[in-house]
Amino acid sequence: MGTEGVLRVSLGCFLFYSAMFFSTIGTSKLYEAKESWHSGWWSVKLLLMIGFTVIPFLVPSKVIQIYGQISHFGAGVFLVIQLISIISFITWLNDCCQSEKYAERCHIQVMLLATTAYIICIFGIILMYIWYAPDSSCMLNIFFISWTFVLLQLMTSVSLHQKVNAGFLTPGFMGLYVVFLCWSAIRSEPPEEKCLIKSAAVKRKDWLTIISFVVGVLAMVIATFSTGIDSKCFQFRKKDTESEDDKVPYGFGFFHFVFATGAMYFAMLLIGWNAEHPMQRWTLDIGWTSTWVRIINEWLAVCLYIWMLLAPFIWKNRQPDDLV
Repeated sequence: MGTEGVLRVSLGCFLFYSAMFFSTIGTSKLYEAKESWHSGWWSVKLLLMIGFTVIPFLVPSKVIQIYGQISHFGAGVFLVIQLISIISFITWLNDCCQSEKYAERCHIQVMLLATTAYIICIFGIILMYIWYAPDSSCMLNIFFISWTFVLLQLMTSVSLHQKVNAGFLTPGFMGLYVVFLCWSAIRSEPPEEKCLIKSAAVKRKDWLTIISFVVGVLAMVIATFSTGIDSKCFQFRKKDTESEDDKVPYGFGFFHFVFATGAMYFAMLLIGWNAEHPMQRWTLDIGWTSTWVRIINEWLAVCLYIWMLLAPFIWKNRQPDDLV
C-alpha cells in the first residue's frame, strides 16, 4: 500500500503508545496499579496492540492524510527530545570526568578520547569532501561540509572560553555527532544526484542496501528506548532526595510519549518526510526533505549545546540583587 500503508501502521503504534502514556503518566512509586500495568499485563497489551493496528486500516484515507501532516510535527518533537538527551549524556560524561573523584585518575583517558574524537571528525570531513564534493559544481554539499567544520570550531571556542571552561571532551563528542548528521544528510540526497559518486556502485549491491536498512531501523529503536528512559535530562531543577526503595527508575509516561512520537518519526523516515515522494525498496530516509531535516537537526544540535554551556552564566547575570 506504499506511503498510506506506512502511515496506517504508524498510526496504530501511535494510538497504542498514546493510550499507554495516558494510563501511566504520573506514576511515582513501585507496586501501585499504574506501575503494575506498565510492567505487566502483556497478554492484554498484546491484544490492544493488535486492535490499534487494525483500526487505522478501517478509517478513510482523508484521516490518514491528516495524520501524515501531524506526524511531521510529532517527528520533530522526537528529534528535539533525542537531541536534548544526547547532549545531556555528553555533558554528564564530561562533568563526571572533571569531578574531584575522577579528575586526576582519568585525565590521560579524557585527553586521549578528546583527541581521538577530533581526529575522527577531521578525517570524516575530509572523506566527505572527497566522496560528496568531487568538483566545484557541488556547491550545496561543499556548503554543508564547510559549515559543519565551522560549527565544530565554534563549539570548541565556546567550550574553551575561560568563563565556560568545559574542556575538549564535550565539543569533541558533539563534533562526532554533527559530522554524523552531516554525513546522514548528504547520504539522504536522491540517488540520481551527480555529486554522490558512490551511489551508482552501491545501488547494485542489494544486500548492502538491505543491511543498511536493518541497521538503520535497529539504531532508531535503540535510540528511542534509550531516550525514553532518560526523563531526568528534562528536569530543570533537582527535587529533594526521596527514598529510592519505592521510587520508579524513570518516567513511565515520558517513556511512552517518546515511543508515540517515535512512531511518527519512523513513518517519516520510511516515506522520506514527503507523502508525495516514492521511496525505493529497502531505503530509509531518502529525499531532499530528509536531507534538509538532517541539516536543520545538526544546526539545532549545535545551538542547544552552546545554549547549555552559556545558559548558567546568562541566568546568573540576570538574577536580581539580594534584597536588604
